[in-house]
Amino acid sequence: MNKFCSIQEAAAVLGVSSQTLRRWEREGKILPVERTQGGQRRYDLMKLRPSLNSGTNKSLLTIGYARVSSHDQKPDLERQKQMLEMFCSTKGWNFEIISDLGSGMNYRKKGLKKLLGLIIEGKIGRLVLTHRDRLLRFGAELIFSLCEAKTIEIVLVNQGDESSFEEELAADVLEIITVFSARLYGSRSHKNRQLIKDLEAVVEKAK
Repeated sequence: MNKFCSIQEAAAVLGVSSQTLRRWEREGKILPVERTQGGQRRYDLMKLRPSLNSGTNKSLLTIGYARVSSHDQKPDLERQKQMLEMFCSTKGWNFEIISDLGSGMNYRKKGLKKLLGLIIEGKIGRLVLTHRDRLLRFGAELIFSLCEAKTIEIVLVNQGDESSFEEELAADVLEIITVFSARLYGSRSHKNRQLIKDLEAVVEKAK
């Protein structure tokens, strides 16, 4: 007897939200194989991706997006790009890789702006990420919602957390401190200056 999964498990496998699966069901793209006595949806993982792919416009491009925060992480950026290339190639997708070198707090990165332009113009049908936070540290859900509105499939190669999560998060926190430092220093308050030094020390200790 086949073991079917819940809507939450199916959404995690496809890298989308439960709301997206419900919308795809209304559109007839993906249907649960059964419902429990309590009305809970159950999906067959073996049938999920073929059903989804059949509803994807084959002429639309697949974009693989890679990002690291700093120059000393360039080797990791290359690994991400290679992983995305291999993953998309094995699926037989027509793809392009976009990469960025910059903080997950920076919304003005060249690659990210290009990606957003392609999404808004409706030129892509699929977005592939190695991890969820490669897109942005905070605010990625807004872009995922935009993808959902444009019926763009989001694929996460890895579902778990990255080993460098703590280090990159510390770097992002340090960037936030840097942004506000000028304002605090400008107030010429000794208390504010000491606060900045204390915060920077905590972040450095966390690295």
